[in-house]
Amino acid sequence: MASNKTYDESSFRVLKGLEPVRERPGMYTRTDSPAHIIQEVIDNAADEALAGQAKRISVTVYRDGAITVADDGRGIPVGLHPEEGVPVVVLAYTRLHAGGKFNKKEGNSAYAFSGGLHGVGVAVTNALSQRIEVEVKREGKVHRIVFAEGGEKIGPLEQIGECGQRNTGTTVKVWPDPKYFDVPRAPMAELERLLRSKAVLLPGVEVRLETEQPDGSLARKEWHYPGGLAQYLAEQAGDIDPVAPLFTGEKYAAADDEHFANGEGAAWAFGWFDPAIASESYVNLIPTVAGGTHESGLRAGVFEAVKSFIEHHALLPRGLKLQQDDVCNRMSFVLSARLLDPQFQGQVKEKLNSREAVKLVSGMVRDPFEIWLNNHVEAGKAIAELAIRAATARQKNAKKVEKKKSSGVAVLPGKLSDCESEDIDDNEIFLVEGDSAGGSAKLARNKETQAILPLRGKVLNSWEVDAGRLYANNEIHDIAVALGVDAHGPDEQPDLSGLRYGKVVIMSDADVDGAHIQTLLLTLFFRHFPRLIEQGHIYMAQPPLYRIDVPAQGKKRPARRLYALDDGELNAIRDRMVSEGFKPEAIEVGRFKGLGEMNPEQLRETTMDPATRRVLPVQVRPEAMEETVRLFTLLMGKGEASGRRAWMEEKGDTVEADI
Repeated sequence: MASNKTYDESSFRVLKGLEPVRERPGMYTRTDSPAHIIQEVIDNAADEALAGQAKRISVTVYRDGAITVADDGRGIPVGLHPEEGVPVVVLAYTRLHAGGKFNKKEGNSAYAFSGGLHGVGVAVTNALSQRIEVEVKREGKVHRIVFAEGGEKIGPLEQIGECGQRNTGTTVKVWPDPKYFDVPRAPMAELERLLRSKAVLLPGVEVRLETEQPDGSLARKEWHYPGGLAQYLAEQAGDIDPVAPLFTGEKYAAADDEHFANGEGAAWAFGWFDPAIASESYVNLIPTVAGGTHESGLRAGVFEAVKSFIEHHALLPRGLKLQQDDVCNRMSFVLSARLLDPQFQGQVKEKLNSREAVKLVSGMVRDPFEIWLNNHVEAGKAIAELAIRAATARQKNAKKVEKKKSSGVAVLPGKLSDCESEDIDDNEIFLVEGDSAGGSAKLARNKETQAILPLRGKVLNSWEVDAGRLYANNEIHDIAVALGVDAHGPDEQPDLSGLRYGKVVIMSDADVDGAHIQTLLLTLFFRHFPRLIEQGHIYMAQPPLYRIDVPAQGKKRPARRLYALDDGELNAIRDRMVSEGFKPEAIEVGRFKGLGEMNPEQLRETTMDPATRRVLPVQVRPEAMEETVRLFTLLMGKGEASGRRAWMEEKGDTVEADI
């Protein structure tokens, strides 16, 4: 049915200023509570401390929901920007992608290491607040400015007093706008955890939280960790004693380092507990609650050190093969990484994506930890014994599964390159578009845990195919046999005990044909293997579309190779490189025509290595099930051509890859 809506020049709307944030707040911050927009202000204060310019951070929570964040740093500049002609403090709070943390060249930056990257943070705070008051002490003067109604109203920048030349700092009072959040107040437990972590990660910095009481008084909490990361990890463990003494250390790149910028590196404290306790990681003081590549680097470095120790002391029983999870499964850690140019997943910065962080952290950790193990042999043997027990248990469980599977009669497809491991939790299968990409994937994979199944051509549209006729299609037959699971409907309870892989990763080219293949495979799984989606077994790989070669920057930074998923990421990387001082013509950009064009090393790094790849879990929200079925019927049904065309004309440019 055709749409009657008018589509002309007036249909286009240009969002200005902070309008994009108010229109789509979920793209810029968490909307469950105002915690993250307050964290943006706290992170600015912490960046001052990280730069060695602040010794105190104080947060006050008022009964009306307002929150004040104060520091004794240098104070936000209040003078006019040389190009924009607007006070810098106004730019910081009213312009997206404006900030003092882009240019990080040595000797020419206020922030060599910071969590702020995109110049978005406090502008988002302003956009989603009813009111913000900023007071700046700088150069012997006290200035004040007020922003109201989501930054739409900007008061005058006024000098309200004088202070000593050494009395500097910034005080920001925020009134979050409840209409943008599920709950109007920031959770106190989350604020406490955030501030406590700042105290741990910033030795010598006093961190304070004050809460207004019903009688108007202020209840105060302060955090101080002279023992640093080890003291914090021991506090988190409580009564649980570590298997061996905690290992604490830090290591940073020197000015003459060939691979990393001066000062990049990490500090850490880790130990083995039974049972394991929760771990925490940070990048430039930003908490990365979803982990990322720095955590992968820590595990890689620890694994290599323990493995080397075990081999040196001949502790591994014959026939037993050690895996990283065997060593790191019960390891708990606090990791604080420092990167000059970290790349996060999204503005909320919950996960680090910087691929170089794997090599950075693993390289910094491995040698010091291996030396420590050989100097503390009894502790090393206790850790080794824990890992060997885990490997032995894993191998026994795998054998039990194999006996169960061996009774099956299906013959695995000849084109399947299977993995060696029999541990379902570790095993992955990549459904790869075409023989060319399949060949590259076979060379790029980890043979131990990764299987490859190349698919010839496009899979049948199975939305309206009966289950009894499904296996007449060779590709679908091979997928079902390789997975070890029979097709089933949404109301059936299939036997998944024969499932051979914990993750099924759809890997296709980053183009229109690749998107079509993804859609056909998602249709197959949603219609005929819904339990695999429901139980979190289906994933979509996100291979990059562009390769960006960045030249060396003197002795400070070696040449780099970056990757971009799409045009938006490409433009963001270009802008960042230009802001770092590179000429646009010096940055070389190559476009991948398909997965088969990547060499195995590039394919491994960008798409297949669990430490550095990007994959998206496929999930169906229960409340969206009815709408999802309707949309699949519209897009994949044979009799829906006219409705499909109308839908594509109306919404084709707004579709997001979210089921």
